[in-house]
This record gives sequence, structure tokens and C-alpha cells, in this order.
Amino acid sequence: MIKRLLLIFLTIILMPAALAQEKFTLSGSISDANSNETLIGVNILIPELQTGTTTNAYGFYSITLPKGSYKIIISYLGFQSVEELLVLDKDIQKNFKLNESSEFLDEVVIKNDIEKLNIRKAQMSVNNLSISTIKQLPVVLGEVDIVKSITLLPGVTNAGEGSSGFNVRGGSADQNLILLDEATIFNSSHLFGFFSVFNPDAIKDIKLYKGGIPSKYGGRVSSVLDIYQKDGNSKEFHMNGGIGLVSSRLLAEGPLEKEKGAFLFGGRSSYAHLFFPLFELDNVAYFYDLNTKLSYNINNNNNIYLSGYFGRDVFSIADSFENSYGNAVINFRWNHLFSDKLFSNLSLIYSNYDYDLKLNFVEFDWTSGITNFNLKYDFKHYIDQGFKLQYGLNSIYLKFNPGDIRPTTESSGINEFKLIDKYALENAIYIDAEHKISDRININYGLRVSSFLRLGQDELNQYQNDQAVSFNEELQIYEKSEPIDTLHFKRSDVIKSFANLEPRFGMSYRIDENSSVKLSYNRMSQYLNLLSNTSSPTPLDVWTPSGKYVKPQLLDQVAIGYFKTFKDNKYSLEIESYYKKIKNRIDYIDGADLIANNAIEQIILNGEARAYGLEVLLKKNDGKLKGWIAYTLSKSEQKTKGRTATETGINNGQWYNTPYDKTHDISVTANYQLGEKWELNSNFLYQTGQPTTYPISQYEYNGINIPNYGLRNSNRLPNYHRLDISAIYNPKPNSTKRFKTEWVVGIYNIYNRKNATSITFRQNRITGTNEALRLAIFGIVPAVSYNFKF
Repeated sequence: MIKRLLLIFLTIILMPAALAQEKFTLSGSISDANSNETLIGVNILIPELQTGTTTNAYGFYSITLPKGSYKIIISYLGFQSVEELLVLDKDIQKNFKLNESSEFLDEVVIKNDIEKLNIRKAQMSVNNLSISTIKQLPVVLGEVDIVKSITLLPGVTNAGEGSSGFNVRGGSADQNLILLDEATIFNSSHLFGFFSVFNPDAIKDIKLYKGGIPSKYGGRVSSVLDIYQKDGNSKEFHMNGGIGLVSSRLLAEGPLEKEKGAFLFGGRSSYAHLFFPLFELDNVAYFYDLNTKLSYNINNNNNIYLSGYFGRDVFSIADSFENSYGNAVINFRWNHLFSDKLFSNLSLIYSNYDYDLKLNFVEFDWTSGITNFNLKYDFKHYIDQGFKLQYGLNSIYLKFNPGDIRPTTESSGINEFKLIDKYALENAIYIDAEHKISDRININYGLRVSSFLRLGQDELNQYQNDQAVSFNEELQIYEKSEPIDTLHFKRSDVIKSFANLEPRFGMSYRIDENSSVKLSYNRMSQYLNLLSNTSSPTPLDVWTPSGKYVKPQLLDQVAIGYFKTFKDNKYSLEIESYYKKIKNRIDYIDGADLIANNAIEQIILNGEARAYGLEVLLKKNDGKLKGWIAYTLSKSEQKTKGRTATETGINNGQWYNTPYDKTHDISVTANYQLGEKWELNSNFLYQTGQPTTYPISQYEYNGINIPNYGLRNSNRLPNYHRLDISAIYNPKPNSTKRFKTEWVVGIYNIYNRKNATSITFRQNRITGTNEALRLAIFGIVPAVSYNFKF
């Protein structure tokens, strides 16, 4: 009924324009001519009308134009552009196939038309990095890393070397929604953060939303990293892979039925642990990934996909300790075209993350994890060239396993112990509109309505005045409250429910053909929290849902920006300023114990956070030398005030730096084509040191000096900086043979900077004096890898 009323309303609004001039729709899909792989974000340009559109996440496009003859230009970075004259006197369905190009778009006219389209768009605070660009970047140990690559963009950092996850505009890592083929990835890192879980050979498209986030996304308050896997080659069989110092990868793709269906299987594994016995090390440390995808074109109106990702890390020290963790996702999707203007996608998604820790020296096994089942149904409605709608719904059922301890031997003396499982249901409906108001003004506006139901669990503590944390006025500290009762629920019961309206808005004003000003606002809700008292996530961290004692995080963010291209799009400049505020950001009382805690509500308080900053991105897009300079000036703070006038709050109720606060963040990335065979790459990073807390005094207890620490995060680690270089050698760039190879040689941290990961303080046992211990993970690290495809 709502949809019908909306269509009637839109028909009335658009009727005068429709009567004024007869219009027809051009629609279809755009794919790679060599593999039939659909292409995301391809530009369809109509120079005569200075308008155009782009393909969606499944390669579909639709554009409605007045009756007439037009030159259609199809262009996509890394592919040869296509120009075609078309008489539009009826609705036309037309598919295009693009051929790869060794040179990027050479026609200035086409480039200018593309940038005019991007300048006009209301969407801002979005970054795209192509896989080809990511593969050029120098990286530690030669392992191409998608997550580390996006930290070269403005507004994106991490907690340093060897840290997992990433931080966007001063937010924590758990505030980022990471999607792989629309499935949630709960841990994006291998080997405790040294590498990411994404095999670059299997990835087709990457998009990072930092602000102005469309209403189709929800559940996190900092960013969305949306990644799509390749569909597979439906024309012929191909393989490609690479051999590096610590890992190797192999990907195979080919037709299930020629021109109709395709398969893709990709595997990656590390093997450095195989060399441990040479150094008499009885340890194990390795990871593996498996990417899978099946796609099939039933007919022009229906496509189905079955994709999956399975990854695992294993780390052990002799016979005393073994740790393993990993993600598993499966996704079935059905694309259906109701008409040349209405595209839909139905997704059924399973996602799981689990953690296992075996401590053989104390003879017990600890497991924890989170599982979700997600139903999504999304629609893209191309109502008119100046008005498009995107709407849909999704429902997620979540199960949380905080921990399960089991003895590994009968003589261990440890009793089996199970932390109470938690359950929740997260629902949302949304609608987004793209509206061209005039030739100069475009706006995006939408609304997401989200709800969260904390479902029944076996036991739940009840506290006096519903306060799980009490304040000791005599000692001036927060303490755990004692439960006054234990409540029991059926699984179908609702312990606590939340509902939030999440409006989204974006607008662009075109100053001239090459520049525009944009602004955006978005409100978002986050109902899940990652319990962690470290600056970056670890596999031992546990996800917990909002409920009776934990409120959902609520974000309000505004941003304004200036965008310009100059010298025929040879250069582009993006300047953005943002301010965001988060309510109900969880904070921990001093001395909080997070591991194996069955009453986590007893150690957390609800506070607030804020972040603001300026981002600058200057890009050189053409020529032998390409690259960008990114600079971010920012502040990220957190505050937890006392609940009453007598309570001190955390950090005396004052604002303090979050662990993700980096005042200055500079990255310079360059790529130089040296002839046909050689390609040189480099990147330089400089960041303000990470906030930390140092001792300000000490006292003696039983002959031991005990440090007394100051206010939270009032100190900083030394500033972080490094320079990386790499070279790519293609021995036969013009070879017509199917088997092609390349060598990649790189040096990470070429001037051997010992960047501090942490600084700890201790008493020297010999001299009795206090000393600081600085821990650095990497110095200079050379790497070499060999890549091939056929």
C-alpha cells in the first residue's frame, strides 16, 4: 500500500514533465568482454544532455531520456571506452561489453564528462581504490593488503604495525561495518593484524563510506567498507596466483555453462611456520583463506549467485598453548529485473566468527563466537533520469556465545563452565532518493527505521535501581554491584527493545563545470559492541548486544566539502570537514576484567564521544607519474560523566583522547611507469603518536615500586613515520601468450625506523631504578614475490 501511494504521488509530481516531452528508457548490463564479469560503477554518458548514470553493484544500468538521437559513451577505468550512436524512439534493452586497455582513458573529452558527472553527484565522503592500484602499493613482506591500503586515504588510520582493523574519523574498529558480498565480516585480520583476510585476486570492487552513508547501510556508526568478489569467467578457464616469502595464493575461474554460468575458487595460505624447525622452534603460526563463488544467468531478467568465504588462523607455542579463530560466510543472492526501471536483489546470508583457545598447561579449552542469519531484499527504482529510489528491508538474527570453558583432561581439576548465550533480532526498513533539483543542485535524502530486540536468555542479573555499577564514595572508585535477583526468560521473550529513526541527507551545488560544494548529514545506530580494552581488536575480544544495561550507540555526523578538477582532469582536489557526536559510547571502569565475565554490565558505563577534523586529498590522475597526497587534521575524544553530583565519572568526567586520536596524518603515494617493463611505487606515512597513559608517580609496597598512572591517554607514543618502495617487473609486456608473469620487489620501512608499538615501565632488578621499555615490531623488511596468470 505504501509503495502504491508513493508511486501515485511521484506520478502526479512528474506528470507535467512527462506530458511535455515523450521519454524512453535505455537499460541493460555492462560486463568485461573477456570474462563476462559484470562491472560496477561504469559511466554511461550522454554528452548532448550533459547527463549520465553508473552501473549498480551487479552491473545493471537504466537511464530515461527524451525521444531523440544520442551519442552514448561507455567508459570505465582500465577499459577501452565505447561510443555508439543510438536512436531512442522506444524502450531499448542493450548490453555492452568492454575490452581491457593497457592505457587508462586517453580522451580528455571523456574524462571531463566523467568528472562532471562525479562533481554533480550529492554523494560525498566516499573513497574507491581499484584492485590494480592496491596491488601496486608497497606492503610489509610483499603481501597485498586491502585494509592496510585504505589507511593511506584521508580520515583512515590504524593502531600501528601489527594491529588489526582500522579507524575511520576517530572511531573504533568495531564501529566499521565490513561487508564481503553483503555478508558481515567480524574480524578482518590474519595473524593478529599483520595481514587482512581479503585475497586481492578474488576481489572486484572496494568502496569505503566515511560519511553521508546511504540508508541501505546500518548497524555501525563510523564507516562502511563494502567489498564485492568477482563472479568468475563464463567464457573460458583461467588461473592466476602468486608466490611470496610468507604465503602463496592460487585462483581458478571458468564456465559452468559457456556464456551462462561461472565458478570461482581461490585459495591462499601462509607457510612461514614450515621453516620454524630449522631454527629449533616448536611453534606454529599460519593462516588460510578460501573464496568461492558460483553464478548463473537464468535469463535476461534473473541471475543467481552462491558465494562463500572461509578463513582460519592457527597459532601455537610448543605444547602449552594453541589459538585458532576465523570467519565463515555463505550468501545466496537472486537478482530479478521486474522491468527496465525496477531492479531487485534478494539475499540470504549466514555469517559466523569463532575463537578457540587451548591452554594445555592448565588443561582447558575456551571457545567463543558470534553467528548471524540475515535476510535482505533491496530494490533500485529508476523512476526518471532526475529521480531514482532505492528501498528495501533486512532482518538479522544474532546469537552470541561469550565463552565456553571445557576441561581437556579428567584430571585437570577444572569444571566445565558456560557463559550465558545471548540472542537478538535486528530489523530495518529504508528508502533513499536521488533527486536532481536543477542543473546545479542534486540532493540525496532518505530514512532508515531500525529496531533491535534483545531476546530471552537463560539468566539475567537484576540490580538495585537497575544499576550494575555502583560508586564507592569513600574510596572514590566504581565497583561491581551485587545482584539482588536472577531473572529467567524463554527464548521468545523480549528483554529490551529499541527503535530509532535514522535520517540521511546529502546535497551538491555545482559552482561551475569543474567544481562543486557538497554537504551531508547522517544519523546511525549501532546495537552491537566489541568488548575490548586494547587500542586495536584482538581475537579474544567478545561481541555483546545492547540490552537492559547497555544502550545502543547513536551517531550524528555533518560534513561539508569542496571538490574540484583542473587541467583537463589531470588533477583533482577534495577538501572535507566533518563533525560527529556519539551517544552511549561504552567505557570501562578502572581495573575492568573483560575475559570470562558472565556479568559484563558490572564493569561498563555509558558515555559519549566526539570527533572533528579536516581532510585533504590531492590526486594526480594522468601521466607516467600518478598518485595522491592525503592529509588529515583531526581530534577524537571521549567523556563519561558521573551519573550523580557525587560521582567522579571516568577520568574525573573530563574529555580525554580516544586511543584512535591522531592529530596529524599524512600519506604520500606515487606510481611511476618506467618504460613498458618497469613500474616504480612508493608511499610515505607520518602520524602523530598514539595516545597512551604513562605513570606520574610511584609508591613502594613490600620493596617493590608500584607506578601510579595519570589521567587516561594524556601522553603519546613517539610519532610514527616510514617510507616504503617497490618495483614491478614485467619481462614480456607485449607477449601474446596466455602465460604471463611479473616480479615484485619491495622494501618496507626503508630507513629502518623503529616505530614504537608500546612503551611499558618496569623496575630494573639489578639497579633498582625505573626504566621504560619500547617495543617495535618492524624495522626494515625486504620482500620479493612472483605472480603469474594463464
